[in-house]
Amino acid sequence: MTKTGLVWFRNDLRVHDQISLVKAAQENSFVMAVYCFDPRHFENDSFGFVKTGKYRAQFLIETVEDLQQQLNELNIPLFVHVDYPEKVIKEYVEIHNVTSVYLQKEWTSEEVSVTEKVRNALPEQTNWVENYDQFLFHPEDIPMSINQIPKVFTVFRKKCEKYASVRSMETISKMPEKNRVAHLTKVPTLKDLGLLTFERDSRTAFPFKGGETAGLQRLQEYAWNTKKLSYYKKTRNGLVGKDYSSKFSAWLANGSLSPRKIYHEVKKYESEIEKNQSTYWMIFELIWRDFFKYVSLKHGNHLFKLEGILHESYEWNDDQKLIQQWINGETAEPFVKANMLELKHTGWMSNRGRQNVASYFAKTLQLDWRIGAAYFESILLDYDVHSNYGNWQYVSGVGNDPRNRTFNVKLQAERYDSNNRFQNLWLQPSLF
Repeated sequence: MTKTGLVWFRNDLRVHDQISLVKAAQENSFVMAVYCFDPRHFENDSFGFVKTGKYRAQFLIETVEDLQQQLNELNIPLFVHVDYPEKVIKEYVEIHNVTSVYLQKEWTSEEVSVTEKVRNALPEQTNWVENYDQFLFHPEDIPMSINQIPKVFTVFRKKCEKYASVRSMETISKMPEKNRVAHLTKVPTLKDLGLLTFERDSRTAFPFKGGETAGLQRLQEYAWNTKKLSYYKKTRNGLVGKDYSSKFSAWLANGSLSPRKIYHEVKKYESEIEKNQSTYWMIFELIWRDFFKYVSLKHGNHLFKLEGILHESYEWNDDQKLIQQWINGETAEPFVKANMLELKHTGWMSNRGRQNVASYFAKTLQLDWRIGAAYFESILLDYDVHSNYGNWQYVSGVGNDPRNRTFNVKLQAERYDSNNRFQNLWLQPSLF
């Protein structure tokens, strides 16, 4: 009997180290893939922001275009639709007599809702194969149960470093030539998604394309070509230019770079070039990313609630004038203004900038932190649900920061932009 497998791509848009693809190729004689630009992702949220704005949408378009080419070389067709997954996948399963559907396992509410819609639309006999595929440390390999995930990152990190190991990468073999089929679906444009086109701002610190090919090139360039990896810890709080930090987060966010790929590349670099605090710090940051994913696994929808995972009550407000001033870079603090203008015009902001503008929003202006998080969700190129909401809770006093700090924005500006280079770039009248 001929078995047909369908891989439903979501935030795992790569062919390297892709468990669903590997399993589908091993277990079926014919494999196809589907990606849906879900219309729900391009609607307005409850705060009035488009859930996926133009910057991340363009990065996603480039990513799916690249994925289609990569899969084509493996003789696997990727069918792309602007439609609801529960409708599209049902049709493919029925028309092509699909026996198994493979996908990345999700656990946050909106993603789970769509997963259930798709599964409920399929024939009962369809084999449903979900895999955790966005972690550095697989949930089966960490030295604690999910309900034992600690409140403090350091405890989590030390236990994982001591007792957990990172799995080796999965490799897919090319499917037989007969698996190749012609298809007429094409990747949409921004206009097709109801979004405005834009010209890339030449001041951006993230002048990169979306897609696995570009992500792997960036990894090669940052680690091996320029050896910037050796200086990561010293430069990671920079603000201007593309090389102060790795910029891997955008490819990690939509799964076009695997965290395990980065980890094993760093380990290879350490064995062949050098091992130092900077190479360790790259892995340290990957563990931070894992931590927020595990926090959301443990706490579920409390990741999105005003009182946060700590169930703290504060006096929040939703003053629309203050919110718009923050969004438009019109607040009283130049450092906050500059960072928010960079975000508005590019979809990118440094890690240092994000911590400052979020703290200013939640702690100084005392605005409902969920509104700031929702704006970030809309506009950030590298939006990741767990890191975004986890970090916003962290700086807002309702999450995992045991010290509940408020950033002194003036001191931060003096420390990290002492020559005003970053602020001058964004606050002076633009010539671009």
